[in-house]
Amino acid sequence: MCSSDLGRRNYRHGHIPGAVYIDLADDLSQISTLSQGRHPLPEPSTLSQRFGAWGIGAGAQVTVYDDCSGMIAARLWWMLRYMQFDDVTLLDGGWQAWVDAGGPTEHGENEHAPAVQFHGEPCRDRLVSIDAVEGARLLDARDPRRYAGLEEPIDPVAGHIPGARNHCWQENLDANGCLLSAQTLKSRLAAALGAPPDGHTTHYCGSGVSACHNIFAQVFAGLPEPRLYCGSWSEWCRDRERQVMIIGNP
Repeated sequence: MCSSDLGRRNYRHGHIPGAVYIDLADDLSQISTLSQGRHPLPEPSTLSQRFGAWGIGAGAQVTVYDDCSGMIAARLWWMLRYMQFDDVTLLDGGWQAWVDAGGPTEHGENEHAPAVQFHGEPCRDRLVSIDAVEGARLLDARDPRRYAGLEEPIDPVAGHIPGARNHCWQENLDANGCLLSAQTLKSRLAAALGAPPDGHTTHYCGSGVSACHNIFAQVFAGLPEPRLYCGSWSEWCRDRERQVMIIGNP
């Protein structure tokens, strides 16, 4: 899974046998008005319909992967867990790790498994709205320069949510794009947050995508499952009533 026409072309060129292509914008988001951020979460009824159409139901075991070290695949991992479907895993190292290990590949398109009825209800405690962000213990998953407000290549305003600390999602990975050990992740997340992360910790990023990788890292580290502010910076910075923090040049 990935996003954009390039992602689909890469999938057609080669993928794990049996894998189907899921697109970030078309499948894992609803149409954005930007006031809700760039990748708003679809309604629970829409999620149930899509998951069922993909053949995800009782007894299914789902493995998600991408070609960007799990950054986008973690969004689907989180969405399934949000709908209380827990039989989902993330392929460590993604497509590149599979190829490097000599795993079999195939080309072209695959059809989704036959549609089934997906039975799941959202766990609302795992999602935070913009009005509940202030006062939360926040971790920002973006690049440090975006967090500091030194650059902003995507959204109209630079900076971060006041009170947020920074833990770029790439800090969860080794040089090969694979996850660090659980103990190392636990230490890094605690150092970034200034306290051990818990179930009330709230992760955000630019549009609720890479933040899911930090959520995955927190769960993988054996810590309580935290919350996601899905609207993230792309929603926050468009609301003129919200304060913005800029660190500036060091």
